[in-house]
Amino acid sequence: MDRRVRSSVAGPKGILAAVLTPMDEDLKPNHHAFAAHCHRLLAAGCHGLSVFGTTGEANSLSVNERLAALEGLVDNGVPVETLLPGTGSCALTDTVRLSRAALGAAGVLVLPPFYYKGVGDDGLFRFFAEVVERVGDDRLRLYLYHIPQMTGIDLGLPLISRLVDAYPGVVVGTKDSSGDRERIMTLCREFPDFSVLAGTETLLLDTLRGGGEGCISATVNVTSRLARRVHDAHASGKDDEAEALQERLTQVRMSIEAYPVIPALKQLMTRLTGDEEWRNIRPPLSGLDERRTKDLLTNVPLAELL
Repeated sequence: MDRRVRSSVAGPKGILAAVLTPMDEDLKPNHHAFAAHCHRLLAAGCHGLSVFGTTGEANSLSVNERLAALEGLVDNGVPVETLLPGTGSCALTDTVRLSRAALGAAGVLVLPPFYYKGVGDDGLFRFFAEVVERVGDDRLRLYLYHIPQMTGIDLGLPLISRLVDAYPGVVVGTKDSSGDRERIMTLCREFPDFSVLAGTETLLLDTLRGGGEGCISATVNVTSRLARRVHDAHASGKDDEAEALQERLTQVRMSIEAYPVIPALKQLMTRLTGDEEWRNIRPPLSGLDERRTKDLLTNVPLAELL
């Protein structure tokens, strides 16, 4: 693989939704509803779509299910260049297979192999290096998915530096879902050519001001219009407006964060679309009970969503 060649596909920037995966009554991905939701998010202001991540219940889906769902999105007219599919798996060969299938997308978002703990930076470097080498295609743009509260693994700055040095133009960015503002600011400062995307829209404006590219967030499934307004106000140099919009965006996000986020978002989508199938969720996750659903719908400002 010629590491001097960069992908011709522009990397994801701005507002990206960590897209929910709608399920049918048999708890299978509903390809038609999935594509419709992706089109809805793009129309609501999202610059891109991160499918098959934590919010999309990706680790509850098989490789074949993810491949079929990705094909369904493209077949239903979702622009492939807007997609940042999650391709990470504990199995190296599964990550490679999924990443090859996603070539042509804006990039791939790759979790570290999270089952074995204490493997150290050498083991993690070997994993990501093997992914790059086995995919063996200059179109690959790999984004590191840092979410230590789920994986139990820290993708430290020395490891990131090592990967960027080894694979320039291939290992090109990160989604940082740690919630650690100082870490995100450090990444922006220490890796100015590296694409940094915060994992929550509460840090959207800070990330943009620090030189990052934006955010990839679960709650953007329903806050996309407001998040886009923050982005556009910042891009236009309207700092006071951006600050006020960010404050409101953070309030809305926190009102949703008071509940288990994925079940809460699926309940909100049920209310917003009138489609009862949005309630469906794969084990081991469970939906909200009646009391918490009523609470959610009372406390979250539905009129400001989507």
